[in-house]
Amino acid sequence: MKVLCVVGVRPNFMKIAPIINEMDKYNFAYSRKEVFEYLLVHTGQHYDDNMSNYFFKDLQIPPPDIYLGVGSGTHAEQTAKIMIKFEKLCFQKKPDLVIVVGDVNSTLACSIVSAKLLIPIAHIEAGLRSFDRTMPEEINRRITDSLSEYLFTTCLDANENLRNEGLIENKIYFVGNVMIDTLFKFKKIAKSKVKRFNKFKTLKYGLLTLHRPSNVDNKTNCQKIFEALIEISKEIPIIFPAHPRTQKIIDEFGFSHFFQKKLIFNLNQIKNIYMIPPLSYLEFIYLMDNAKLVLTDSGGIQEETTVLGIPCLTLRENTERPITIKEGTNILVGSNKDKIIKESFKILNDRGKTGKIPELWDGKASQRIIEIIKMSNRI
Repeated sequence: MKVLCVVGVRPNFMKIAPIINEMDKYNFAYSRKEVFEYLLVHTGQHYDDNMSNYFFKDLQIPPPDIYLGVGSGTHAEQTAKIMIKFEKLCFQKKPDLVIVVGDVNSTLACSIVSAKLLIPIAHIEAGLRSFDRTMPEEINRRITDSLSEYLFTTCLDANENLRNEGLIENKIYFVGNVMIDTLFKFKKIAKSKVKRFNKFKTLKYGLLTLHRPSNVDNKTNCQKIFEALIEISKEIPIIFPAHPRTQKIIDEFGFSHFFQKKLIFNLNQIKNIYMIPPLSYLEFIYLMDNAKLVLTDSGGIQEETTVLGIPCLTLRENTERPITIKEGTNILVGSNKDKIIKESFKILNDRGKTGKIPELWDGKASQRIIEIIKMSNRI
């Protein structure tokens, strides 16, 4: 079976890695016969040589077989570039299946191409909905799901969303969360391999990620968030691994004064917000696993903190992962300065939200996915 596995941005790597590993296991089990003849395709939607190399190494997967190199642009420009290059690739490779993950422009673009060429699509993380169509990701999710033959969901809420949209029941498979497969596999490895943050085990600190345009491109929202963080950082230091684009916007807004840019290890004595360069995957999950609280506008981090039992404050007005609120450690706070401060101090005073690990978030989602694909194709 010829399979193209599509990634476009770094979080996609964590979702595709366990799928690739599971296909390798099947190939090895059949005396190295190519049961799954797969290629990893990186569209280059977001690309940084150093960070991408870190991720391939951390996740124990080889570099992409094919790099389309589309680069940045508007949503339309980026989607169009990917479609043109991916169509040529499909004509050349003639895949039997295209696997897409998440909700980025690469996911949408490759799904449209595949559907028009009558190539079956497997969408991992299907059915997630924020019900906010101002978010480009929401459009990407809905269209991709409508085109896919395999809808692999992380939670039963997602199944219900797909049914409500009229999608066929026999395409929907509740399999669990592949992000958690990766987290479980590498959590212990991070403890043994990450050395430069060893002192952090005994420190209390918060961890921040911020990248969504609704936050970083909006000067008013950005300022409200940072003003809240300044109040919180008077009690606990906050570590902020910032993407270069985010750092650039912060400088343009004149907000650099909010941050200390040199990480001081004796953080219990010097409270501040520490802006540092992006981290490798292993470094980030190490810091997340040892944090007192996490503040984020990322989707995947809401899930990972739920599994790790770390209180999470999501700096958004909505989430496509409501199960992390209903069952996990997550609370929506948006860009509301007072709410961010209030909920943070609850956590700092050990009155934060506790949760449980959702059903089938057990580290075996990728096994279920590959078994379903194998059985349905009678491999």
